[in-house]
Amino acid sequence: MGMEGKQTVLVLDDDQSFLDGMRRLLTSNNYKEVVTLDTSSELLDILDQREFAVLLLDWIMPGLGGEKLLPVVIERYPDMPVIIMTGIDDAQHIVDCIKQGAFDYLTKSIDTTRILSSIDKACQFNEISRQNRQLKRYLLGETLLTPEIFNGIVTVNPRMQAIFKIIETMSISSNPVMITGETGVGKELIARAIHRASGVNGDFVALNVAGLDDQMFTDTLFGHRKGAFTGAHESREGLIAKAQGGTLFLDEIGDLGSDSQVKLLRLLQEREYYRLGSDALIKSDARIITASNADFNAVVSQGLFRRDLYHRLRSHHIHIPPLRERTDDVPLLIDHYLQNSAVSMGRAMPSLTREARDALVAYQYPGNVRELINLMHHAVACNSRDTLTLKDFPELGSTSPLNRQDFSVVRDKQFRIHATFPLFPSLESVEKLLIGEAMRLSSGNKSIAADLLGVARSTLHRKLADVETE
Repeated sequence: MGMEGKQTVLVLDDDQSFLDGMRRLLTSNNYKEVVTLDTSSELLDILDQREFAVLLLDWIMPGLGGEKLLPVVIERYPDMPVIIMTGIDDAQHIVDCIKQGAFDYLTKSIDTTRILSSIDKACQFNEISRQNRQLKRYLLGETLLTPEIFNGIVTVNPRMQAIFKIIETMSISSNPVMITGETGVGKELIARAIHRASGVNGDFVALNVAGLDDQMFTDTLFGHRKGAFTGAHESREGLIAKAQGGTLFLDEIGDLGSDSQVKLLRLLQEREYYRLGSDALIKSDARIITASNADFNAVVSQGLFRRDLYHRLRSHHIHIPPLRERTDDVPLLIDHYLQNSAVSMGRAMPSLTREARDALVAYQYPGNVRELINLMHHAVACNSRDTLTLKDFPELGSTSPLNRQDFSVVRDKQFRIHATFPLFPSLESVEKLLIGEAMRLSSGNKSIAADLLGVARSTLHRKLADVETE
């Protein structure tokens, strides 16, 4: 089932024993919330009060039956799939229900596999419809619904903002998410944002699988019973149990061994597992989020990673761009982590010389945000001056970025001169481009932009005014 434990199902039937059976069936198959009604007169009131992923509606009931309720429900709640359930097995009746807008038609004598399949498809349809509505609102210019979820991620980059919107649209899904990106881009921060967006009550539990052999992975993830192996003096609860009702984050998933891959695949397929040394089957509703910097096309084609497991883990995929492709975030991140480092050491935030700031902005950061954080922390920790200079960042080199040999590459990537000007640009055109780039890199902060350009703030203000009046 694709929507494990996430969707709320409403069942309306006047037969209480049937309702009890449906509740047992659905809860045993990871539908955590099943609401039942035995009186049709209460249906519209409860639909007004809360949202359901799917409605199972009995066709023949005392009072208002399905024939009268279906068109009203379809009109008022067009995005909620309605499955008709009845004892009538008549082809024309089925066609009539579908024409009126029913998502599916099931007879009560049908097997449970067919029932669960229909409900699962209805929930998937509901999720896709909700995501499409959300994406449509975003395309029309609406902002994030819950920006506080992403407060821990410092960015103004449009690609990162788009990732936030994707996270919001898939918040109702409990399907696995794979996060890819280079080392240090902040994959765990994104995983935690997904966890918060999902609204689950359980914990966020993280495990780095790199370097774990099969026994260590199995024991750490699933736990063991006392006496399961030599040295197992006490029973141990695995991390998957700690993540019950929450999120299990598996980092460096590309390094997972082949035997461990089989066990993880079973967990994803069956949503159940055994502890080492135990024959008691345990259900799991933890959402699985994985992260890797591996090239999965290569590792899968080489037979190092199971293709079926890869596709299951990649039900949702988020790729985080490297910092060199988010140059508009660099000035913000510099000041943010400079301040964080100073606060953690009980100091006032030091300032940066123009030369140091220019070099930090132009630097390519092969280690991404993590490297930037380390640079700030090391520089603050290693001196007590009020101002940091380029010498406090030896990794950047000893000269201004304008004199570095790789500046032509930086210029070509950041300013895109060849794409902007069909002919060789005039000084006036280049000046406008430099001012625009400085304003972009400083996120509109004129003081920072003026420092980047090496001019007074009043000069920059005058030049901006000249551009605006043209």
